[in-house]
Amino acid sequence: MTIFSSDIDAVDTIILPPVRDLGDGFQVRRALPSAHRRMVGPFIFFDQMGPAAFHAGNGLDVRPHPHIGLATVTYLLDGEILHRDSVGSVQAIRPGEVNWMTAGAGIVHSERTGPETRATGGSLYGLQVWVALPTAHEETAPAFAHHRADAIPQTEADGVALTVIAGRHDGLVSPVATFSDMVYADVRMAARTRYQLRAEHVERAIYVVEGTVGVIGQTGAFTTGEFVIFKPGAEIVLESDSGARLMLVGGEPFPETRHIFWNFVSSRADRIEQAKEDWRARRFAAVPDERDFIPLPEAPPPVRYP
Repeated sequence: MTIFSSDIDAVDTIILPPVRDLGDGFQVRRALPSAHRRMVGPFIFFDQMGPAAFHAGNGLDVRPHPHIGLATVTYLLDGEILHRDSVGSVQAIRPGEVNWMTAGAGIVHSERTGPETRATGGSLYGLQVWVALPTAHEETAPAFAHHRADAIPQTEADGVALTVIAGRHDGLVSPVATFSDMVYADVRMAARTRYQLRAEHVERAIYVVEGTVGVIGQTGAFTTGEFVIFKPGAEIVLESDSGARLMLVGGEPFPETRHIFWNFVSSRADRIEQAKEDWRARRFAAVPDERDFIPLPEAPPPVRYP
């Protein structure tokens, strides 16, 4: 991972996440957490998964594993994932839909390619983020919510399409229930367009999914795979000559440090230790009809999905 501070007035840090192959050609780019920037607003984890193509009989198989102290947000650009969890949810997610899973005091889930897609082969491309929970909600009851694509607010003007996946931005408010101030949005810019990125949130960053985008009045451009963190309060107008697709994240930063180990996030280091012991002892609730699981690693692996 390449990380460096920028001399561009509006930009704080640019992260160039490495591409890692998790097997069978399935690749992940991880922008957060990094050695120099752990969080942007409440966002503590940011992965691009894929794009990948699976042959007939193959697919994604993420065995049951636990989470605490966070919410996972899955948003697909292509393909399908079948989600199962320990509160009894069984839900396929498709492009444009939103899966918000609140781990809180503890949840276990698996993510796999569904049987129909596995039989014929298929593709997979999307984003998964973790949103850390405020201290008052870290031990909330686990829950799962699925939102259809037509329920997620969208707008389009002057060649720029905006979808607010979670939180609020630019006059749109997502129906996805969140626990703190945040924005998570999909921004699609046609060729030769501009988009004013208002300072509605203290911390803001964009991930360039595809294309190239620059900042009006400043030299340089950002391209596919770059995670760009802006300075608080900076006035930003993005422009794209050839078109681009961006993921926008941001929100109010937490006053407390967050600890992270494997799938566990907490403001308390001792809570992480308790979660590790609980998983070793199999005290987490199980995912119905699933027997296998991912064992606790002795040290955090360099890349893990999801």
